[in-house]
Amino acid sequence: MRASRRSSHYVAGVLLFMASAALATPGRADDAMDARQLVEKATLTFESMSVAPEMDGLRDLMKNAKGMFIAPQVLRGAFIFGVSGGSGVFFARGQRPLQWNGPAFDTIGEASFGLQAGADASEIVLLAMTDRGVTALLSTSVKLGADASVAAGPVGIGVRAATANLSVDILSFSRSKGLYGGVSVEGAVIATRGSLNAAYYGREVSPADILIRGAVSNPHATPLIERIRKAAAAK
Repeated sequence: MRASRRSSHYVAGVLLFMASAALATPGRADDAMDARQLVEKATLTFESMSVAPEMDGLRDLMKNAKGMFIAPQVLRGAFIFGVSGGSGVFFARGQRPLQWNGPAFDTIGEASFGLQAGADASEIVLLAMTDRGVTALLSTSVKLGADASVAAGPVGIGVRAATANLSVDILSFSRSKGLYGGVSVEGAVIATRGSLNAAYYGREVSPADILIRGAVSNPHATPLIERIRKAAAAK
């Protein structure tokens, strides 16, 4: 009787484990797909913004940037209480020349009061120009402007001279409805998307594991990393 009872407990435990795995697998698979799609969309955003004539400032500053965050779609729109937000990928320079690690996955969002109507979608690229900027973006949650200084990046043809005296942790560039700009994202909060990181790399990893230690990689991100590396090394 006792052996039978133990056997019943064992079978029940196995069934519970299998049920838990069955429930967890779809969620992880969905996160993996979301992560892959986000990287692919970020690749398109980076390709188009990095070659735009208006993005002289972005191209020039990328050479000294220590990190880069790309959000292919940040939505804004509501009525009385407006909320904007989206997801993005963050890359950081590695220890070796021309090495870039990533991506780590994050959300970006902010809330604002005011009469708003309709909805806008923007593509945003943030350049971390200092070690402090990279460290801030490595944390699980950072408020731009409070935990790291942030400013709109210079935009327009012939703005390279304006980049020489910039002293800020993070610079922002954007495109909305075909118009390019250096937008201020002061007050926005960037937070880690741990579920996407785990799904993309197949195990639990921290942003520091991905970006500083280079402990994991995913060949799916190679095309975007190569584009970043080439742009950052351009003369």
